[in-house]
Amino acid sequence: MTVEAKTAAGVPGLIHETGEADAPAPEPEFNLQTLEVDIACAGFGPAMGGFLTTLTRVWREHPDDPAFESKVAPGMPLQVLCYERADDLAAGVSGVVTRAQSIRTSFPDLNPAEIPMAVNVGHERVLYLLDPIGASRRSTLMRLGDALLRTAGRLVGVREHAFQLPWTPSFLHKHGGLVLSIGQFNQWVGSQLMATGLVQIWPGTPVSAPIIRHNAVAGLRLADQGVDRSGDPTAEFMAGMDVLANLTVVGDGPVGAVAQQIDQKLGMPEGHAHSEWALGMKMLIELPEDSPLQPGAVWHTFGYPEPEIFGFLYVHPGNLASVGIFVPSWLGDPSRTAYRYLQHYIQHPALWRYLKDGTLRSWGAKSLDESGRRGEPFLAGDGYARIGEGSGSTNMLTGSGVDEAWTTGTQLAEAVVELLRAGKPFTQENLTATYEGRRRASWVERGAREAENARNGFHESVVKGMVGMALAGLTSGRLSLGPKIPPANERILSSTFGIKPELLAELALAAQAGGRPLHDALLTARGWPEIALDGRLLITHQDALLLGGKVQAMPGFADHVSFRDPQLCAACNEKTCIAMCSGQALTNGADGVPNFEREKCVHCGACLWNCGHSDGNQSNIEFRAGAGGLHSAEN
Repeated sequence: MTVEAKTAAGVPGLIHETGEADAPAPEPEFNLQTLEVDIACAGFGPAMGGFLTTLTRVWREHPDDPAFESKVAPGMPLQVLCYERADDLAAGVSGVVTRAQSIRTSFPDLNPAEIPMAVNVGHERVLYLLDPIGASRRSTLMRLGDALLRTAGRLVGVREHAFQLPWTPSFLHKHGGLVLSIGQFNQWVGSQLMATGLVQIWPGTPVSAPIIRHNAVAGLRLADQGVDRSGDPTAEFMAGMDVLANLTVVGDGPVGAVAQQIDQKLGMPEGHAHSEWALGMKMLIELPEDSPLQPGAVWHTFGYPEPEIFGFLYVHPGNLASVGIFVPSWLGDPSRTAYRYLQHYIQHPALWRYLKDGTLRSWGAKSLDESGRRGEPFLAGDGYARIGEGSGSTNMLTGSGVDEAWTTGTQLAEAVVELLRAGKPFTQENLTATYEGRRRASWVERGAREAENARNGFHESVVKGMVGMALAGLTSGRLSLGPKIPPANERILSSTFGIKPELLAELALAAQAGGRPLHDALLTARGWPEIALDGRLLITHQDALLLGGKVQAMPGFADHVSFRDPQLCAACNEKTCIAMCSGQALTNGADGVPNFEREKCVHCGACLWNCGHSDGNQSNIEFRAGAGGLHSAEN
């Protein structure tokens, strides 16, 4: 590992390119340190955990193998560094259920009791939730079906406004899997990796950009520190280091700065795009002491609070439950707001009987790229490889992504070991033959192809979407519906959706005067009852940020959310970015351009795909590298 200082010019948040033969030499602006390593990694999640676990395991088993000698520091072991934006490895935001087949392969003696909040999957059930208050937007066909179910009542198993499917479809089964807290799982994996002494993991170190030279990725540029909110240097300015690497592993998720900029610079495969998204938001609830819910219980729900919204309840050990919803990009209502919908969801009678005396312990949200294989980027290029959710590995038919992400990491590690032993460089040709070859021949690829068209039809109607999903699931993807779902920004409907213009104007004035978000007032106007706060489980959004989410923002970094063309924002009536902001970090500005409060941002990335005024595939909102976010291992 070598470090040197040089002078360079750079712009925060942009791709840092050097080495172009026809480019004039930049004017020196500041001292810039350069660090040379063998492998540089962006982001630490399940995919990177799988990569580093597999790499270090082979390394430990063959400590004298010359393949693991550093190329940048001869005589030293391989130099591997991983940089994570979040301030702690345990800041992963999700309670998940996973089949865990690849995770168990990596840890054959895995005992869930060793991982806080982990347990084997027990009983599974799927519930169709009827609307108990009559506020959701249901089609005539769905209302007819609901009426038939209500009429049949207990004869068909309808209880507490819910119909339990008589069987769980095989493609949804998680039998033999695990219920996990991603935050706790990441921390457990990270502690084992750090104990080996073979890799370094640096949390609280956002990566601002890939270093691209002649269309090859040569490493990572760390974010500048000691800047004001606009990115201008202050007296404490420290330029971000250039980390040069023979291989750059990109695993910073679907809204990560490195992944975004590689897509923008190097492009996507023809016909591929990140066009399907969802915001997942959940609460971690401490259940009442006498709760009958058993650890390992897994509930999947659909139909409420809106027909397009899917939900879940997973029970952890210690009388804890993760309860949440997924608000998809094909829900066209511009006033969609996940937190208010989540509060209505937990009060559905089928869930409320178990949750009503509970206490909120934590809360969180993140964007999910639901494009699957249709959003798969180039998996490898000269000097880099993509793994995890940002590589299109999530399977939206089975509703799973953690084990798929972990598997892509293990596959890349196996490919890296093969190339190191063969003495071959990390070129696109070599990485395609080894890493991509393994992935194409694996169960991850088979599942991705089966799920590729499973969500077609949802943008036309929920009923059509469910039929298409069932067809794809029951025929292993051989049958599905068309056409494909259009880009997320094209699904956002007019701000007058369901509300008369004159009432909309009144609500806007009243919301502004009362300091209340407009989208919250719009839901009330559409028939959704106000939330009766109890100060324990049903609390305000801001209280959730303070009590459950523990949001923080490190000083000295630039704002990571900005607006490319403020005039487009000023002309926008929908402001869906504000409605879907998980932490209320975006609010209405006096000039029509949203205000951004970094101290409230949970880095969910929802604003990026909830911009209705995008130019082609580029959002008018720029979501860059930044520190801070949620600080709760229970997430």
